Amino acid sequence: MPGVETIKSSWADEVELDYGGLPPTTETIENGHKYVTEYKYNKDDKKTKVVRTYKISKQVVPKTVAKRRTWTKFGESKNDKPGPNSQTTMVSEEIIMQFLNSKEDEKANDPLLDPTKNIAKCRICNGEHWSVNCPYKGTAMDTNLMEKKAAAAASAAVDAPKSGKYVPPFLKDSQKGGMGMRGRDDTAAIRISNLSESMTEADLEELVKKIGPQSKMYLARDKNTGLCKGFAYVHFKQRKDAAAAIEILNGHGYDHLILSVEWSKPQSN
Repeated sequence: MPGVETIKSSWADEVELDYGGLPPTTETIENGHKYVTEYKYNKDDKKTKVVRTYKISKQVVPKTVAKRRTWTKFGESKNDKPGPNSQTTMVSEEIIMQFLNSKEDEKANDPLLDPTKNIAKCRICNGEHWSVNCPYKGTAMDTNLMEKKAAAAASAAVDAPKSGKYVPPFLKDSQKGGMGMRGRDDTAAIRISNLSESMTEADLEELVKKIGPQSKMYLARDKNTGLCKGFAYVHFKQRKDAAAAIEILNGHGYDHLILSVEWSKPQSN
């Protein structure tokens, strides 16, 4: 029985098998990583194996970007899998851009305009609200604060010449008298402006009675309507009380308005 002859392929077929082509690219996913293996020729025309490792992570992207990734591929990439093909696409470093479409986005990133932060600070309880809306307004805490300010202003008025600060001429002449013809010290008068129209004499007295004794008060009223014109004059018996009133009431919030208090200018004869 004749033996089975071994059929040998020609050398041309073997050469064709050796140099037929590159193996296809493979992809495997393990432990949250994606491994892409591909083959290519290097500069020396030798076959090389290249393995790329990608870390799989979820990222929130705009709707337009997510929709663009679902587009159907065409041309040479018609049969490619989802994602970039290393043979037709050059993958570079990802650049993230943030576009501001309106001024609201700019304000949202501004820490100074944070609505959760309150810029107001109460002068009575140091809370994060306006002094007008303080729940302790008119209580013992408010009274003690005004007394402390009055004492500090009085001591500052007495020690002013020693501290080197500017002292008005009428304070320098306090020891010389300055009494009027009726026995009233006009240099201890102050002018309170920016009062509301609903201000009354009783409200004015309530505003200044805790600071010191007064000799005279005048609330300017309109002749036709009888409403307050927005300013008043208060004459204190002592000049230090007038200085304390200016220190305490100037810039003080009263009836939703900010008071302006200054020394009353003497009338020209």
